Amino acid sequence: MSRVFITGASGFAGAYLVAACEAAGDTVLPAPRSAQANLADPAVARRLVAEARPDVVYHLAARAHVGESWADPLGTLADNVAITANLMEAVRHEAPEAVVVSVGSGEEYGPPETVPTTEDAPLRPQNPYAVSKASSGLVARFYADAHGLRVIHARAFNHSGPGQKTLYAIANFAMQIAKGLDAGEPSITVGTGNLDTRRDYTDVRDIVRAYRLLAERGEPGVFNVCSGVSRSARELIAALSEIAGVPVAPEVDPAKLRAHEVMEIRGSHERLRAATGWAPEIPLEQTLRDTLASFRA
Repeated sequence: MSRVFITGASGFAGAYLVAACEAAGDTVLPAPRSAQANLADPAVARRLVAEARPDVVYHLAARAHVGESWADPLGTLADNVAITANLMEAVRHEAPEAVVVSVGSGEEYGPPETVPTTEDAPLRPQNPYAVSKASSGLVARFYADAHGLRVIHARAFNHSGPGQKTLYAIANFAMQIAKGLDAGEPSITVGTGNLDTRRDYTDVRDIVRAYRLLAERGEPGVFNVCSGVSRSARELIAALSEIAGVPVAPEVDPAKLRAHEVMEIRGSHERLRAATGWAPEIPLEQTLRDTLASFRA
């Protein structure tokens, strides 16, 4: 049992992490709901960490949507890097013995030289969000090198599950299909972006389990958190159609197409498995089923 401080505790993955920590008996000290604004102020970040006196810090707070980052690239970069730097500085002064799990993204890698991509691959981020996460990861690891903080950088690939915002692919598809089912439509059309991009999806409940295992291990390093399997948007929609029991036709929406799209992002979780024994337990089909059910409910 640990004293746990979580930034982004009211977000999608953050809420699942809070529940997992509480179930394990940890004392959870989530940041306020306005965590992003507060942590942009270094004095507030330092006060929050001082009050929490954490054994473990999970840093999830970020502006986290690729599409939105194109609309405000400077704000995304400035906010995500500043929040990380302020938190690391606060930990350095107020909780230097804490284990810090800094959550990054599989988007940091950009176009892969090989798939599945390992942690040793070069970083070539292709959108403002990815640049901000790669930069934040460098900040966190700098504090490990320069100040001896126990920093674990977890590069989480795409994750999904019940409760995710409809900005994200699986949740958006499920929401559209749920509306069609509720309206009694015999067939449903789903608006989508590029149908052939492939992403590595893991259930959010498996993702947060990996974060906790990494924190318990406590050894610094960089770890991919991913399934090792990629699916296209076309395949996701076909799987949701089978679950829903009605024909679902994808329709490409030009407004959802992205610049500099990386066609496949797929990681290797072998380093994480070797270090902690972690492996995905929830199949993607169950994630899709649960997500669709959550929108119908």
